[in-house]
Amino acid sequence: MAGSGLVTGTWILITLYAGVILFFVVRGARGIKSISDYAVGSVIFSPAAVGLSLAASMTSAATFVINPGLIANFGWSGFISFGIFFPLGAVISLFILTKSFRKYGQTTKALTLAQWIGSRYNSKGYSLLMAFLSLLLITFIVLIVVALTKVLSKALDIQEIYVLVTIVVFIFGYMMFGGANSMVYTNTIQALIMVVVAVILLTSGFEHFANGISGFFDKLAAINPALTESTNPASPLFRDYFEIIVAQFIVGFAVVCQPHIITKSLLLKEEKDVNRYLLVGIIVEILFFLVVFAGLYARLTFPDLMAGGEALKSDGIIPAYVVEVFQGDGFSVAVGLIVILGLIAAGMSTLEGLIQSLSSTITTDIIKPLFGKNFKTDASMIAVNKVTIIVLAVVSIFISYDQIVNPKLSVAILAQNGVYAYFTAAFIPILFGIFIKDVDVKAPLAATITALVVHFGVYYFLPVLVENGMSFGFYTKYLQGVVRNPAIASSTGIVISTIVGLSVHYFTKDKMKNESV
Repeated sequence: MAGSGLVTGTWILITLYAGVILFFVVRGARGIKSISDYAVGSVIFSPAAVGLSLAASMTSAATFVINPGLIANFGWSGFISFGIFFPLGAVISLFILTKSFRKYGQTTKALTLAQWIGSRYNSKGYSLLMAFLSLLLITFIVLIVVALTKVLSKALDIQEIYVLVTIVVFIFGYMMFGGANSMVYTNTIQALIMVVVAVILLTSGFEHFANGISGFFDKLAAINPALTESTNPASPLFRDYFEIIVAQFIVGFAVVCQPHIITKSLLLKEEKDVNRYLLVGIIVEILFFLVVFAGLYARLTFPDLMAGGEALKSDGIIPAYVVEVFQGDGFSVAVGLIVILGLIAAGMSTLEGLIQSLSSTITTDIIKPLFGKNFKTDASMIAVNKVTIIVLAVVSIFISYDQIVNPKLSVAILAQNGVYAYFTAAFIPILFGIFIKDVDVKAPLAATITALVVHFGVYYFLPVLVENGMSFGFYTKYLQGVVRNPAIASSTGIVISTIVGLSVHYFTKDKMKNESV
C-alpha cells in the first residue's frame, strides 16, 4: 500500500500533468481543419521532436510496466528476449523501412497505413481489408489501459475500476480534439520524462551489484536457479533459443509495421530531416527497451512474488516495486513521483498514437469508403472521427476490466496475439511495396491471407490437434499449455507468408513487367 506522502504527491502530480497535456491539446486542436490535419498534422515539427515522439510511441507501457513483470517471473531468459533480440530486430527494421515508406507515402498523400497499401497496389479492397484488420490493435490499447490502471491504483490507493474509467475518459476525451498536432507536443514531453525515468529504474537496483555482476546473479540463483539461465524451459515464453532469439527477432523486425509507428515519418515535411529523426528515435528507443531489466530488481525485492501478504499478478509487479522502493524520506518519495509520472507517460504516449491512428483508419478507410456519400464535408468527417473515438473508449473499458479481473498470466498475451496478428499480415505488403517495383497485388494479398491463417491456426487450431494426440516434432511444445507464446504464431506466420508471397510474385512478375512496358 502506498504511503500518505506518495498518495498526496501523486494527486498533485497528475493534476499538474493533466493541465499541461490539456494546454498542448488546445494548442494543437487550433490547427485541425480537416481529417488530414488530424491524421498527419498541420504543424511543422523538428525531426528531433518527431524522433522523440517515435521512441515514446514505440516503447510503451508494455516496455516499462508489463514486460518487466514477465521478466520478474521468468528471469534472465526474458531479458535476452525482450531486452536484446526484440529491440535489435525493431531497430534494424526501422532503419531499413522508414525512408522508402515515407517517400512513397508523401507521393501518394497517404494518411494511414491502410491507404498506403491501397494506393501502392491500386486496390480499394486491399485498403479496406487492412483497415478492418487494424481493429486488432484494440488489444494493444487494452494493454496500455490496464498498465496505467495498475500504476495509478497502486500509487493512489484507489480501486482499479474507478481509475480505469477515469483514464479512458480523460485520454480518449482529449484525443477527440488534438490529433497529430497535439500528439507530437505531448509525445515529446512524455519521451523526455521517460528518459529520466528509464535512467532511474535502471539504476534503482544498483545496490544488488555490491558484489559485482556474479553477486547479482548469485542473489537471483538463490531465489530460483532458473532465473539466471539463458533459457527457462518451465516458462511459457522463454523455453529455448528459437523462442527467445529467432522468434523474437523476427517479430521485432515486423513490429515496425504498425500504423502508429511506421506512419510517424509522414509527419516530417522535408526529406533531409529523416536521418536526424532516425538517429534520435533509435538512440532513445534503445534506452527505453533496456528498462525491462528492472524486472530482475523487482524479483529481488519480492523473492516470492508476494507483497503485503498477497500474491502479485504479473502486471502488478512493477507498480508494486515502485511503491515499495520509492517510499520513506522526502527525497525517495519525490523520485518515486517522477517514476510514476514516467510510467504514466510511457502508457499515454503510445495510447495517444494508437487512438489517433486507429480512429483515423476507421474514419477514412472504413466509414468513408462505405458510407462516404453521407459525410461529404471536413466538419462531418471530424465529427465521425470523434464518435469513433467514443466507441473505442467504451469497448476498451469493457475489455480492460475483463483483463484486470481475469488475466491469463498477463494482459500482454491478449495484446501480443492481436497486435502480432496485425503486423504479421501487414509485413509483406509493406516490404514488397517498398522494395519490389512491379508487383501484382495477388502476391502481397496472398501473403496477408496466409499470415492470418497461419498465425491464428498456430495459436488456436494446432493446439487442439496436439491435445488429441498429434505431434509436430520439436514444435509441439510451443502448442501446449493454457498460456502460449504469440511470438511463435507470429514468426511462423511471417516466414510462411513470405514464402507464399515470393512464390506468387515469381509466377506473376512477367505479367507485371509486360503491363508496365
